[in-house]
Amino acid sequence: MTGAGPEHAAGDGPAYQDDAAFAAAVDRLADPLNDPLPGADGAGSPWFRPPAEQRPAPPPPAASGYPTPYGAPAAPYAGVPRQVSAPAYEPYAPRSRPAPGVPSGTPPQPSAPRPRPRPAPAGRPPAPRIPSSPTATAELPVVDAGPVVTEAAVTGGRAARRKAAKRGGRRARPRRAAGPPAPDRPPASRLEARRAARAAKDPLGVVVSRVVGELFITLGALMLLFVAYQLWWTNVLAHEAANGAASTLQHEWAGEHGRSDARDPGAFSPGQGFAIIYIPKLDVKAPIAEGVDKHGVLDRGMVGHYSGALETAMPWDKSGNFALAGHRNTHGEPFRYINKLVPGDKVVVETSSTYYTYEVTSFLPQTSPSNIGVIKPVPAGSGFTRPGRYITLTTCTPEFTSTYRMIVWGKMVEARPRSQGKPDALVQ
Repeated sequence: MTGAGPEHAAGDGPAYQDDAAFAAAVDRLADPLNDPLPGADGAGSPWFRPPAEQRPAPPPPAASGYPTPYGAPAAPYAGVPRQVSAPAYEPYAPRSRPAPGVPSGTPPQPSAPRPRPRPAPAGRPPAPRIPSSPTATAELPVVDAGPVVTEAAVTGGRAARRKAAKRGGRRARPRRAAGPPAPDRPPASRLEARRAARAAKDPLGVVVSRVVGELFITLGALMLLFVAYQLWWTNVLAHEAANGAASTLQHEWAGEHGRSDARDPGAFSPGQGFAIIYIPKLDVKAPIAEGVDKHGVLDRGMVGHYSGALETAMPWDKSGNFALAGHRNTHGEPFRYINKLVPGDKVVVETSSTYYTYEVTSFLPQTSPSNIGVIKPVPAGSGFTRPGRYITLTTCTPEFTSTYRMIVWGKMVEARPRSQGKPDALVQ
């Protein structure tokens, strides 16, 4: 052993002049916690050396009464060769600290770069570092919790985040590519569910306007259907009923040859057909029934004969006024265009045995419904002055109303038996 260095006192412990003592000190510094990875040049901690390169343990150092110093400077070291022929290190001599502000001499040459330790695997915290001095405190690893990830991160940089903050913290949603719509997220609570249901409902004004609009649409559709029924469908039904009644009469008359028409008006029940009227100019053919009841006679497309309190004559009577009534609009409308008749036009009434031909003589465009003088045996306003065999056609006017009555008068000009064939007015 050599003497103590110039800067060591007698009680500072042995100097590192002995190679064996120095190697033992170096071995004690090779701790796996301080040197976890091997060096780039193959030298490093003996804990991570291959088994073939493990060197034998050095001989124990000579006994000394001084403890091993802990304040030795930790400098990068290289692998210690197994056989040392010359001192690997110069004798230890602690350097004095340079005065502040005075640059030291030549800076020490940097040794080979020490390899960086590998990062600890995810999920396992790094091992704490054991202090090299008994008075030092162990360094505990700091576990980084990582950035807090929010559900809706703001994209677009600082400007987008600033705009989102101005809008009250609402985040701008990134545009999604076209694809199937994402399913609706269920409400988190009953309160949110009630709010969502309340928001989905339309306001009361909108509901009322929809109901009123639907009612008007329904009412308009019903009115259109009613108009179509009155103007078209009632005519279809009335023509079908009138044609059936006329055909029935003609079949009955075909089996009653030689039967006389001389019967009292009371011989026919209300609604019973007994004659057929023809207006060649208007191409009208309709059965004549007893009575002027609206539903039983007129609405069925037939022409009614005034009877009862307003009883009038029959065609086969020697004198009198044969008064008839019919619809001008809807329900067959047999008298729709009687306003086009002029003096000289013919009207033919066919019974079971005779054709009675009348010639139009006068026309009254409008009169009150209460004016019953127009159907008297000598009708007032017709121009007739004495009894005769007359005919009177009455209908409502103006069209599609029943405010007034339109009147057409005529007188009989021919009575032709059926056995002699049809009259000239029906043949032409």
